[in-house]
Amino acid sequence: MKIPRAIQRTIESFERLPGIGPKTAERLTFYLLHVPQGELDRFAYSIQSLVKDTVVCSICFCVDETDPCSICIDEKRDQSMVCVVEQPLDVLALERGRKYQGVYHVLHGKIDPLNNIGPDEIRISELIRRGKGEGERVKEIILATNPTMEGEATAMYIAKQLRIADGELRITRIGRGLPIGADLEYADPTTLERAMEGRSEY
Repeated sequence: MKIPRAIQRTIESFERLPGIGPKTAERLTFYLLHVPQGELDRFAYSIQSLVKDTVVCSICFCVDETDPCSICIDEKRDQSMVCVVEQPLDVLALERGRKYQGVYHVLHGKIDPLNNIGPDEIRISELIRRGKGEGERVKEIILATNPTMEGEATAMYIAKQLRIADGELRITRIGRGLPIGADLEYADPTTLERAMEGRSEY
């Protein structure tokens, strides 16, 4: 049986997504065949507008509808406290807890030599500039990279560079409430809250 080109193209598109294998791609594609056309049109519009209607904040590099983002311009947030995370999803995870009242810095990755990702490939230099006091004075940097080997290496590198830039800056690491190897985005709000409260000098 020859698979129609429209179906094959959709399967191949799904396969390019992270975590989607050939079988899952096929199931998703054939599921969509039974979805009403109006719903498919709304789904297609959502994907088309995903990049067009979002921007990366020029201060913290999170994703929002405006630049600067809603967190960076919020006068109620403590601009002197910056929480460093790997991905925008980590910001969403921490915001669900509604406890942290500082601002963020999103690296968009982690140092990972095996995949040829070094410090220059992620937003570390911009963080160092923030830590040196360019703009609003930063008093504390909270390193909230994931508790993986790469996340720990990234945190150690950042801490070293920040100390070179400003020896008086307070650098902390989130507590060990998170299991080793886990990602922030999958942690529940209570665990994240305890990890943030249990942060220590780094």
